[in-house]
Amino acid sequence: MNIVNDIMKLKRARDAVILAHNYQRPEIQDIADFVGDSLGLSIQASGTDAEVIVFCGVHFMAETAKILSPRKTVLLPDMDAGCPMADMITADQLRELKTHHPDATVVCYVNTTAEVKAESDICCTSANAVSIVTDLKKANREILFVPDMYLGDFVAREADCDLITWRGFCPSHARVLPDDILIQQGLHPRARVLAHPECTPEVRKLADRVMSTEGMCWLVHEMKEDEFIVATEVGILHRMGKENPGKKFYPASELAVCPNMKRITLEKLHWALEGMHNEITVSRETIARAKKSIQRMLVYRS
Repeated sequence: MNIVNDIMKLKRARDAVILAHNYQRPEIQDIADFVGDSLGLSIQASGTDAEVIVFCGVHFMAETAKILSPRKTVLLPDMDAGCPMADMITADQLRELKTHHPDATVVCYVNTTAEVKAESDICCTSANAVSIVTDLKKANREILFVPDMYLGDFVAREADCDLITWRGFCPSHARVLPDDILIQQGLHPRARVLAHPECTPEVRKLADRVMSTEGMCWLVHEMKEDEFIVATEVGILHRMGKENPGKKFYPASELAVCPNMKRITLEKLHWALEGMHNEITVSRETIARAKKSIQRMLVYRS
């Protein structure tokens, strides 16, 4: 059995579109209709005529796809593919935090559950968080930023304002250490260093540019330089190499691996499509409230 051919047949039979996040395994990226960041993929899928979305990513991403495409069936090939950062804050915890700051505006990172998005005023991505907070600070109100303290630190510095941040973080990005960057710079002195804002402040200080995954993919294509040290989850190097065959990409750390992203395999993708397994459900009320926070953000998406 050629599993790739079988998946393609099932995709056509189910009228499905396959989405793969930048951190997915190479073979998953290669079979997908779209590869990209979580929000971008959900937006792309919402604009298709497909009846089924198979999201090769983690749970909150599939939820976001359901929020933006409530009439479509959304499948997640492995229901245990979660996001530790997203799980670091619950809707109950956010509601409790809001009682201590009743006049604050809540900005939630897209890496949150649907329930947390429903409790937030506006959603953000790593690409537009600075623009959103810069605008919000003009209202002179407190801003609660959840759940990523490292992205929150980056945004506060760039927007030159104070944020009340939750103590969440991405374990995969936290594994990248300043010494990892210095070692790679010693091995590849001509390489430019790109870091995701989910990295620690100490790592970001060593980077030439700090940006989102999509920003990185655009930048390496546009820059004349041909060597890059990349401080984010290692899965993105497959896409970068595929789109830029003449350039070289080095992981800042081989330990920057998200085990949840790697849970998705071709076998699980085939199984989900064949039996229409692992459908993502979100209540109508949560969809309606969470969608408002996402829609408020979309004017900032470039």
